[in-house]
Amino acid sequence: MTARLDAVRAAMAEAGVDALVLRPSPDFRFLGGGDGFPGAAFLVVTRDVVAGTGDPAGLVPEGARRVGVDPEMRVRELFGLAIEAELVPASAVLAPLRLRKEPYEVAAVGRAAACAEAVLRQARELAWYGATERAMAAALRVMALESGCEEVLSLRVAAGEHTARAAHVPGDRLINPGDALLVSLCGRWDGYCAEVARVFAVAEPPEDFEAMYSVVLAAHGAALAAARPSAPASDVARAVGDVIDGSGYGRFASPHIGRGVGLGPDEGPRLAEDTPLAPGMTFCLEPAIYVPDLFGARVADVVACTETGPLVLSGGPPALHVLDR
Repeated sequence: MTARLDAVRAAMAEAGVDALVLRPSPDFRFLGGGDGFPGAAFLVVTRDVVAGTGDPAGLVPEGARRVGVDPEMRVRELFGLAIEAELVPASAVLAPLRLRKEPYEVAAVGRAAACAEAVLRQARELAWYGATERAMAAALRVMALESGCEEVLSLRVAAGEHTARAAHVPGDRLINPGDALLVSLCGRWDGYCAEVARVFAVAEPPEDFEAMYSVVLAAHGAALAAARPSAPASDVARAVGDVIDGSGYGRFASPHIGRGVGLGPDEGPRLAEDTPLAPGMTFCLEPAIYVPDLFGARVADVVACTETGPLVLSGGPPALHVLDR
């Protein structure tokens, strides 16, 4: 933590930021909030001080010109600062430092990914026929919490034509034989986040669904092959696009290929940007195809960039699994 604080203070000096004011958030946890400062409402970092407090304005240096504030700060908290300084996002200082994880952090992300994968593997044994999306989502939420999940950040169960909706919310649709099924879980375990998404078929896959799913799997494989150290993250997105475009499904491809995961569920690196990949980066790779009113398929896996290439921390997407009940 001492080395991390030194790096943060150097980045603050370079950016001309005199203080950081953080509320409980991924940035807060990055600097030891919650562990080093249990119960603190805010964490303040200056050139000389790092402290938990309920009154952050009292720790901001007099005459401070620029103060970095937590992106998750509430409006009333911002007004409550009542300081005469330019307020800028603290993420401008902290996001670059959070890109590359320490080995213990990569291991923690890996444990979270393994937990999410285990929940979705156990989900195969549930009775899906005749249940509603909402009921199965509730069952998966309980399973996630029983696995040690501290917080379920998102959980998706989509059946049939609903699998073609990227932002579908589980509803009262019954799950029937012949349905495609898309299930995803994003949660936090021991402070670190992971998301895994899997695709199933109920009793038998819909016509043409297996062919479409095979394209998503091929795109996933091409993305992994492109995720090499020093390669731009955008190479990963380009590899996905090349496969899906070449298959004829290009106009149905999701534009969202992936994003970083760690202390937060959505951070850098973003796979549509040109950030060079480097060992210690962890990201959620999530190629998808959505054919409106018919079906869709999305697989999501947590991947770590290592010195020798990508390492899938969540096992990787399997061949299409057909549920038998």
